[in-house]
Amino acid sequence: MNRSPDLFNVDSLLTSEELAGRQRVRTFVDETIRPNIAAWYEDAVFPLEIVPELGRLGLLGMHLEGYGCAGRGAVEYGLAALELEAGDSGIRTFMSVQGSLAMTAIHRHGSEEQKQQWLPGMAAGELIGCFGLTEPTAGSDPAGMQAFARRDGGDWILSGTKRWIGLASVADVAIIWAMTDDGVRGFVVPTRAPGFRATVIGRKLSMRASIQCEIELDDVRLPAHAVLPGAKGLRGPFECLNEARYGIIWGAMGAARDSYLAALDYSLERLQFGRPLAGYQLTQEKLAHMALEISKGTLLALQLGRLKEAGRLEPQQISAGKLNNCREAIAICREARTILGGNGITLDYSPLRHANNLESVRTYEGTDEVHTLVLGSYLTGIAAFR
Repeated sequence: MNRSPDLFNVDSLLTSEELAGRQRVRTFVDETIRPNIAAWYEDAVFPLEIVPELGRLGLLGMHLEGYGCAGRGAVEYGLAALELEAGDSGIRTFMSVQGSLAMTAIHRHGSEEQKQQWLPGMAAGELIGCFGLTEPTAGSDPAGMQAFARRDGGDWILSGTKRWIGLASVADVAIIWAMTDDGVRGFVVPTRAPGFRATVIGRKLSMRASIQCEIELDDVRLPAHAVLPGAKGLRGPFECLNEARYGIIWGAMGAARDSYLAALDYSLERLQFGRPLAGYQLTQEKLAHMALEISKGTLLALQLGRLKEAGRLEPQQISAGKLNNCREAIAICREARTILGGNGITLDYSPLRHANNLESVRTYEGTDEVHTLVLGSYLTGIAAFR
């Protein structure tokens, strides 16, 4: 019996370095995340104690060069995302918010002073960052943001509200995007600045082992050098979002793989009508379909990773990857839960937890509908967002 859902020997397409990096992350997940994730999820706790270890593993801003960052390739970054999300989406989301959003914004658009001040500590897991783009009334349409930054002599005065901002209540620095008289600009905001307040969003049914917040910006005064000099307009935040979306393409397959393995193991051990569930045709059909979609989704992620490493990855390809892999992953997790029967609704098993998490993953960094319209615009040449 082969437990792996890899029907196409995708591992043969990976380098020895990529395989070794994946194993390091897998071992961390097996030893640190799996024994604790059910309790963290039930208690709605993100384990801040693992952040320095993520830094020691080189996973924070791992795709970035210099400033203490690991400078790893896109595929190695994707494999790390897959393994972390096999543990839990909330853990992979930390790596994404910290590295793909906050650190990428500073690395790509910040001044040398901003890079030196923040990136080494963030790469080491000594400092935490967050990324404030979404607002209560501006999710899929960030151009409609109402947060505003006005000039006051040499300073900036920042006001507004951001919502669904990961890590904001524990962050040391926030990358806040706001409208100005000169269009959308990004600001590096120390969270201890007067007027900055982050409130944790509770009563969640998804991403419970993670932190999401609402940020209130009440006339936060910032010096002139707080602005990100390289980011003007929405292209700046969109470039960061594409980095995060790329990681999701891989991560979703981690949740799917973990759910498949949970269902496979259970079906081999659970007896019904005198034989294992795995011995019934309907169960085998479910497992075969799951393995097929995981194999296809992982191949898709790998191809996009190779394109990214070659500098040829296009935005519509990222949208295609996120749309497909999130959609298939959530279907796999739900199907895996059916094999577990009533036992599958408990935190003793991972599929329903993964499915609940993927409701958020499927929504953030662009909903199915938004990515569908991105593809529609690419295919027809007609933008149909409005």
